[in-house]
Amino acid sequence: MMLLRDRTVVVSGVGPGLGQRIGAAVVRDGGNAVLGARTEANLAKAAQEIDPQGAHTAWRVTDIADEAQCAALAALAVERFGGIDAVVHVAAWDSYFGGVEDADFTSWAGVIDVNLLGTLRMTKACLPALKERGGGSVVFIGTQSAVAAPTQVRQAAYAASKGALTSAMYSLAREVGPYRVRVNTVLPGWMYGPPVQAYVQFTAHTEGVPEDEVLSRLTERMALPELATDGDVAEAVVFLASDRARAITGQSLLVNAGELMR
Repeated sequence: MMLLRDRTVVVSGVGPGLGQRIGAAVVRDGGNAVLGARTEANLAKAAQEIDPQGAHTAWRVTDIADEAQCAALAALAVERFGGIDAVVHVAAWDSYFGGVEDADFTSWAGVIDVNLLGTLRMTKACLPALKERGGGSVVFIGTQSAVAAPTQVRQAAYAASKGALTSAMYSLAREVGPYRVRVNTVLPGWMYGPPVQAYVQFTAHTEGVPEDEVLSRLTERMALPELATDGDVAEAVVFLASDRARAITGQSLLVNAGELMR
């Protein structure tokens, strides 16, 4: 059974990793994927890989820090496919590192503006179409770091912004629940995809050790014998976007191979 047959899903933050995987999973399961990101080349490449004929994808350059651009992406979904059934938020600023002692709070404000407020801007832009549809799904991509800080890297601003987003989820789920719009969060842990691959390569090069050794340090922390992948996270997103999850709202789902259990 195709979980998203004839459904239209807006996906923000589409690049070579998780966003592309989610878009591909949407189309694979019978849906239409409306893709947004700041980089046109990434969008064009992802759309070509996902749907070479272009029958089930549409895309528009979108910076979620800009309310008008969020509205334009939502409008594209309605114009091209007649409505919106789900919106998935992958777009994030995750490249700022450090803790509180060395914090540049101007940069923190930027991280929060993208990860928290940008996600809510994009959600707000899609809500009228979701309500018009008679219900739907909002899926935030959070992070395990918001509930358990990793020891390998310090990303306090990123974790704080995503933790705030999870708190916003609870209020939003109550607010839009009467319209049958569900709001949930997927929390990836160490997700094997381009960012973690880059971390493994950088660490191996810096320490002068094989990449397999660095990867094994991460894997040994898991209950399962391998890292979750961006494809695994995409499968969780498709489930939450589908009617299979029609009674699930205001929930956070860890996809982390059992590194953290709660």
